[in-house]
Amino acid sequence: MNVDRISNLPWGVLECILLHLPLKEAVRTSVLSSKWRHKWTNLSQYVIDDKLLSSSVLDKVDRWNQIMKILHQVELNHKGRIQMFKLSAYCRPDHSILVDWIAFLSGNVVKEFILQRFDSPVRFRFPFDRFKCPRLCHLELFGCIIKLPAFEGFSCLTILQLNQVCIDTDTLELLLLKCPVLERLTLLEFDNPIFLKIQNTKLRYLKINAAVADIHLRNNPFLADVEIHLRIPPIPNVWQKDNNLVRIIGCLQGIKRLALSSWSLVFLANGDVPEKLSSLLQNLTVLELSEVTVDNLKHAMVSLCLIKSAPNLEELFISVSRPLGSSKHVVDFLKENCLLGLHFNRLKVVKIRGIWEMAHAWHFIKFILANSPVLETMTIVCYGKERFTEAQLQQLERHSEHVKILSLTSAA
Repeated sequence: MNVDRISNLPWGVLECILLHLPLKEAVRTSVLSSKWRHKWTNLSQYVIDDKLLSSSVLDKVDRWNQIMKILHQVELNHKGRIQMFKLSAYCRPDHSILVDWIAFLSGNVVKEFILQRFDSPVRFRFPFDRFKCPRLCHLELFGCIIKLPAFEGFSCLTILQLNQVCIDTDTLELLLLKCPVLERLTLLEFDNPIFLKIQNTKLRYLKINAAVADIHLRNNPFLADVEIHLRIPPIPNVWQKDNNLVRIIGCLQGIKRLALSSWSLVFLANGDVPEKLSSLLQNLTVLELSEVTVDNLKHAMVSLCLIKSAPNLEELFISVSRPLGSSKHVVDFLKENCLLGLHFNRLKVVKIRGIWEMAHAWHFIKFILANSPVLETMTIVCYGKERFTEAQLQQLERHSEHVKILSLTSAA
């Protein structure tokens, strides 16, 4: 006689089993027996993604209709609390139904709410007036309009991501102020340029990949990981009188990793760029500079200032964009400023990608190798057919006896 031991396990154990299954498979357990018919509807976590939907259904509205049936079953039969909900699927939601579902979740003790990816020709207004989740700790919003009428805030929120949202400067500032324990902030693709003001004392991670007109960072003593990738050219009439590199990066004394790209470098180069920051970035160990243009003197000045201001740098990553004009003035600048007795006493890893003309990078490579006593690896990726030969590399003076140099080629 077969004994059904699994069906009689405590719900906490059964839920643990079901949560280890994709939701599509958890739903299928409803056909096992009458005992299992509604067990999946009592889960505390729901991930609605493409794995849940039939691959034969391609129409975005039809795919949403499949999702809607699942949400309806949960709404009718769910007992207990929903602590996590995630929607990330190729579908076109009905905004009114999505808003009602969000309001339904507000009656639960939601800790994680994630809208990550779906198709929507127009933005929908996120119902903050109906979204009362006092224990919320993780919030990701996508494709919505954010207004905050009578907003009480999220006292437990530690992770916030906004992607493809419509929000104005004052609303974003209020939202951030009302999240007093926020630790991770990711801002991606705003509909309109904003002036970003951040004064969250608990913040540890900041990523900006959006249209931002200006940045103010104040009282962020624990901010250790920063990425700034501006999606628009700097707006001259909003630049501060003080140099942005000094004003924004110079105050981040706890920073350990910094990643910047093309427009960000130009933004930081307003006014007079110092040779190095007056307050050195003693904790900065990883510096990533992408889309650096070798014929842009501003890029070179900011990059070199950051390198000189990080005495404990351990990893340096640089990707180079194709030059549009002559780079002689930049090469001359590097020659003049790379002969000042600077040493990288802790630099271990260097990666330089996107070299179009080897002469542009040659002086910088020589400088790094000659002044890095503990360097372990240097990877050089050249675009096109040419690369540095082993004979060329052997001629370079190396302060580190154990450094390995890898020279590669890549298609652009």
